[in-house]
Amino acid sequence: MSDAELMSIGSFAQRCGLTASALRFYADSRSLLPAEVDPVTGYRFYREDQLVRAVLLRQLREIGMSLPAVKSTLDADVVDTIRSVDDHVTTVMREAESVRQQAAAITSTLNGRSGRQIARLSGPVLASAIEQVLTATVDDPDIAVLGGVHVEAGPEVLTVTASDRYRLSTRTLVSHVDSAAAWTATVNGDDLRQCLGDLRRTSSVNVDVTDHGMTLRLTDRDDRHCRFVSESFPDYRSMLDSLPAVTSRIEVPTAALLLALEQRSSDRVRLCSNDKGLMVHGDLLPDIQIPARVNGCAVDVWFEMTTLYPAISTAIGAEVLLDFRGPEQPATVRSADRGDLTTLVMPIAAPRDTTTTGRTP
Repeated sequence: MSDAELMSIGSFAQRCGLTASALRFYADSRSLLPAEVDPVTGYRFYREDQLVRAVLLRQLREIGMSLPAVKSTLDADVVDTIRSVDDHVTTVMREAESVRQQAAAITSTLNGRSGRQIARLSGPVLASAIEQVLTATVDDPDIAVLGGVHVEAGPEVLTVTASDRYRLSTRTLVSHVDSAAAWTATVNGDDLRQCLGDLRRTSSVNVDVTDHGMTLRLTDRDDRHCRFVSESFPDYRSMLDSLPAVTSRIEVPTAALLLALEQRSSDRVRLCSNDKGLMVHGDLLPDIQIPARVNGCAVDVWFEMTTLYPAISTAIGAEVLLDFRGPEQPATVRSADRGDLTTLVMPIAAPRDTTTTGRTP
């Protein structure tokens, strides 16, 4: 091999993003050996085709993979390499969650307060409620509160609410604590999401709060600690109170409406009412007529699929009740026979290319 085909350790380091000292370390550990070593000067030289291995080595170390794991990963095929990276990420996330839980427990102890109980509920019921309203959260770094769940407690009641500005989902649960004083805070949505698995598998949960966070005390399982979000949650109750009157009410089978939405391939959907029920329109696909009970004015409203579908899919019961207030006002989605879960869904403006049949070219 000619000298022109080799790179000095300094040039190679600059190309792969590692320092010269790191390259010497990886050579000594036999993770990345130089192509040649000058027997007189001891200078190390590398080939162009070693860059791929060097860059991958650097990337694996940057995500915290141990050197032994890196060495075995570098020598594996693509499938095993991907599996090793995925396994490493899973381990890191599990360890990080364990550390966060331990830190929350330490903080709670250092706070010097035992906390006060605001609710006692069935674990699966609370998990279901949290999961339902979490569909209305959004990860917005500029508005962190939109990723949280607003929790309100009082005598024999616990309400969880979330909003991403286009949806608002709220559910009220019966609590078995009749002496709880009024309490409210917004809880980190990711923390609650991490608790769902344990909540589903515990018969009951006591909800305790301090100034720093909320603790879910689970039967036969470790406590789960959730942080508060410091930003104020939107005044959604005033918004609900100021909504215009309902002009149309449609009661439709939940499964039939979900199936019609799932058959749409477009990112927007149009709902119209007629004398036979509810019509679901979609781009370039046949319209779907669903038998429904319709009261009030005719409906002709457009929604984003990503906004409407989660509201329908989380609805409770065999039939869903849709309350409309016009094409520019929030529509209400709730169970026809149970009112403890309510979701508001914002419509969108009708596309300009809409034809009289409801299809778009």
